[in-house]
Amino acid sequence: MGKRVWILLAAMLVFAGLAVPRSASAAEKAGMAGMETCATCHENVSKAFAKTPHITSALGCEGCHGGGQAHVDGSGDKTKIRVFKNLTPSESSEVCLGCHSKGGQTHWAGSTHDSRKLSCVTCHDPHPKGEVPKALLAKPQLELCATCHPERRAQLYRSAHMPQREGKMQCTSCHNPHGTVTEGMLLQNTVNENCYSCHAEKRGPFLWEHQPVRENCLTCHDAHGSMNANMLKVKSPILCQQCHMGPSHLGQPWSSTTQTRSFARGCSNCHTQVHGSNDPTLSRGGKTFWK
Repeated sequence: MGKRVWILLAAMLVFAGLAVPRSASAAEKAGMAGMETCATCHENVSKAFAKTPHITSALGCEGCHGGGQAHVDGSGDKTKIRVFKNLTPSESSEVCLGCHSKGGQTHWAGSTHDSRKLSCVTCHDPHPKGEVPKALLAKPQLELCATCHPERRAQLYRSAHMPQREGKMQCTSCHNPHGTVTEGMLLQNTVNENCYSCHAEKRGPFLWEHQPVRENCLTCHDAHGSMNANMLKVKSPILCQQCHMGPSHLGQPWSSTTQTRSFARGCSNCHTQVHGSNDPTLSRGGKTFWK
């Protein structure tokens, strides 16, 4: 494909509002070889690159790899061009952050993944083979994240789990892998705000609040998967009895008064509104959470 065709394609994308190419400085243009020259030796890579969003860059291949004329004049000398495999993670990411430094990538510097010496190309492939994946991911998202987080994949194969295996959500439905100002790289400010984005009915407001619920959903639930119903950390009634242990009610797991009533029965058989209740007939504090 000739250079004129590349220019025409880029112009069409800009006119359509799909791209705002970065203008090349005079110093950058001086050492440029052009994509047509790159394709002479790197035909397959150039064809793959042409299918990606990066084709809208006015600099083409050299937007990331730097001016390639010295590389061409040196008969393919790899020391005369930027080779990402030879860069440190921070150097590699710095190239990408030259364009991708806003929005979801704002907090990359100093983030958990940055501090673990990961780079953008650890997860993203700018030269995908075959169909171009969303966000140029090197692997399907769940498989990609499980490379470093195998324990989370194991949790997703438990009987009660987030619907990631079914394709109804992704890790990025809750987390921003590029970094956030929140704990666990959560998209929202708190765990509860994250959960409420899907479970709005649990938000309230309620007349009678269940305080542990308001503090943190993870007090009772395991967010990635559990062997217990509703992704509970522990089965009921044992889960409830971790807080509710007292002589005034069925809090004791085994006694002369509770042995026939507490075991093999869940507290939620009677206390159905464990997330909070709006029943105005409840006693002070709403501790019963009746249906």
